[in-house]
Amino acid sequence: MAFEYPPRPRLHRRSLLYDLAESLVLMLMIYALVDMASVRFYVDGPSMEPTLFTDQRVIVSRVHYFLPEPRRGQIAVFQSPDRPGIDPPLIKRIIGLPGETVTLSSGQFLIDGQALTEPYVTSDCLPNRCPDKEWVLSGTEYFLVGDNRNRSRDSRSFGPIDRSMLVGEAVFRYWPPNDLAFLSSFRFPAEPFG
Repeated sequence: MAFEYPPRPRLHRRSLLYDLAESLVLMLMIYALVDMASVRFYVDGPSMEPTLFTDQRVIVSRVHYFLPEPRRGQIAVFQSPDRPGIDPPLIKRIIGLPGETVTLSSGQFLIDGQALTEPYVTSDCLPNRCPDKEWVLSGTEYFLVGDNRNRSRDSRSFGPIDRSMLVGEAVFRYWPPNDLAFLSSFRFPAEPFG
């Protein structure tokens, strides 16, 4: 009696059309996931100079604010508190966190009485743009200001921002190509107080 080998499995070659359709569906799914997790934002105005300039474009991660709480030093995009959903979103830096007291005294920000070290600010704030004032943040409020303190409409004028108005963290500057940069390098989170 002769031993018989089982028949070899045969590989069936799929059609090129099937492969192209499968690849297209996969690309659309990946695009949809990336689009849900992030948005592109166009910088318009001098409020974040010298970190961000007019006509630059950044990628904003919605995922960064799903579970972890926003942190001091992050550059955040948020709905305009004056007319949410109507005015374009704004981009500013988070300096005050929920439950803190933010004080502006002689052009210097203090958080719970401690001076905030801000190496990203390159010019002193003029007295008419930085009058002495104090804000006590609730358990869901953040204080956001532009790096260019003399040319920014921010929490100094419209007050703290509720967590629900935050869109996401600006994570990557992609346009123009010669300005490519991860914005996490502009956070300076290690020593927030002088």
